[in-house]
Amino acid sequence: MCGIIGYVGKRRAAPLLLEGLRRLEYRGYDSAGIATLEGRIWVRKDAGRLEEIEKRLKLSSLPGKVGIGHVRWATHGSPSRKNAHPHLDDSGEVAVVHNGIIENYLELREVLERKGHRFVSETDTEVIPHLISHFLRRGEGLERSVERAVRELRGSLAIAVLYEREPEKLIGVRRSSPLLVGRGEGEGFLASDIPALLPFTRRVIPLHEEEMAVLTPSSLSLRHLPSGRELRRRSVLVRWTAEMAEKEGYPHFTLKEILEQPRAVEETLRGAGKEVERLSRFLLRAEHLYLVGCGTSYHAAVVGKYLLAKLAGLQAEAVVASEFSESCGGNGRMALLAITQSGETADVLRAVRTARALGGRVACLTNVLGSSVTRESQLVCYTRAGPEVSVVATKTFTSQVAYLLLLSLRLGEESGRLRGSERRELLSSLLRSPRLMEETLRSTSPRSRELARGLLREEHLYLVGRGLGYPIAMEGALKVKEISYLHAEALAGGELKHGTLALLERGTPVVAVAVPGEARGRLMGNLEEMRARGARMIVLAEEGDEESRRHADVLVRVPRTGEFLSPLTFILPLQLLAYHLSVGRGLDPDRPRSLAKSVTVE
Repeated sequence: MCGIIGYVGKRRAAPLLLEGLRRLEYRGYDSAGIATLEGRIWVRKDAGRLEEIEKRLKLSSLPGKVGIGHVRWATHGSPSRKNAHPHLDDSGEVAVVHNGIIENYLELREVLERKGHRFVSETDTEVIPHLISHFLRRGEGLERSVERAVRELRGSLAIAVLYEREPEKLIGVRRSSPLLVGRGEGEGFLASDIPALLPFTRRVIPLHEEEMAVLTPSSLSLRHLPSGRELRRRSVLVRWTAEMAEKEGYPHFTLKEILEQPRAVEETLRGAGKEVERLSRFLLRAEHLYLVGCGTSYHAAVVGKYLLAKLAGLQAEAVVASEFSESCGGNGRMALLAITQSGETADVLRAVRTARALGGRVACLTNVLGSSVTRESQLVCYTRAGPEVSVVATKTFTSQVAYLLLLSLRLGEESGRLRGSERRELLSSLLRSPRLMEETLRSTSPRSRELARGLLREEHLYLVGRGLGYPIAMEGALKVKEISYLHAEALAGGELKHGTLALLERGTPVVAVAVPGEARGRLMGNLEEMRARGARMIVLAEEGDEESRRHADVLVRVPRTGEFLSPLTFILPLQLLAYHLSVGRGLDPDRPRSLAKSVTVE
């Protein structure tokens, strides 16, 4: 979720670029920088917050009327000055900023190094200016060199490019990552999101896939790269406020972030790599393993507990962070994995410090670089889900579950529990999960909205599951409680006889999470117990599950994924249900009463 801004025109570029970057800070970042062109390319960049970098380096004082800027969320290479954008080729004549991931960068880097190019960073991005420079040295023009370079790159990208020898030209290219063109009087802009442009222009042109924009102060040309076809596209007048623009037209951040989950999981899986290998070695040495979190992260920990047991044969205890110091102990052979979106949750930090005081080792899984938990952990892992603005956590759950599933597959291989072919099949399914999540969102959205309309006047909702369906039910109940204020209770199917059956009356709504697997058969018996007492059964089940159909008053079909991927898909209609309940009750799902995004006090 990095941010790009670019400018070419009559005004000094640097102050405009800085203002644009300020409006992209909400996307989350760990470093920032600006490059401008006057006589030569001037670059200033560093790790840290934008205001701190401006104080140290005076970004806004750079000369020139053309420039590019960037806020970076690290993927390849740690947050540092050398890894911050913009990046240059080794002649210093080409500057590039980039959003996305270049999948074949190592291969390209080796080829370019053999041709004499010298690299100074650990990033995938640095291959781009070197590759453009390579084609420039062969006599290609700038536009042709950018096109040839993009053709060699695999992966997602949105780039902005400067070239010292063509000082009134700014080039942008989009593939998978968003990029917009803005036009003003005698000036042009590039940006990764509308808020960066709003101080300067409300006329924007979104680039489509594989398109290149060439901007000068007085002109704009667009081209579709695969066909070479010149394009004509009218600009769109943006009438949003800055806050609405950040929502990209969605009525609420909650809905936007629910729909962003396939991309967030894709980014999580792309970025895990070597981290998962290190984390698996870290955990395998432990006699006692604890997964600790709060709220949504605790529910992800419970999913992780099931996955580690089933796929790796490892026993882990999932613990609510606020109870860890009261109920858990250990020694130097204890390992704790702290799971936290913000990295600042007070109860999680207390559990980390307790474990360290007991002589245990601590790793963390978080979404925020440089957060407190990263400084107190011996091993740091990131979900890379991008910023989550809404208080209610959606991307948090699915990105953490995806990471824990990848970890479980790795540990299953290390422990010998999973055969190579079985692991490869599951890994292949996991890598396809973003597409299945998109399919689930499309197919279940209308039914979730319809269900919400029928539940608006209810006072109680019960969610029940077995096996992996239980933590999914827990997370679904939490979403409903948080933003619709409807009392929702989740329970394991085997616990019905221990109290809850006494509360069921005719018409009481119950959501059953019927994930595939051994436990599903036992859940069917629970459904009959509840129907016999008049409960209205809403059943979430995979396509093709005919037995669940027989027990359902209302059936919600989820695309087939198998047992282990079910948390990534079954949670989606429950999130949508909670959202539509909130909106239907006239509430603001982004800002539930009495709740904060990050709980920094105990």
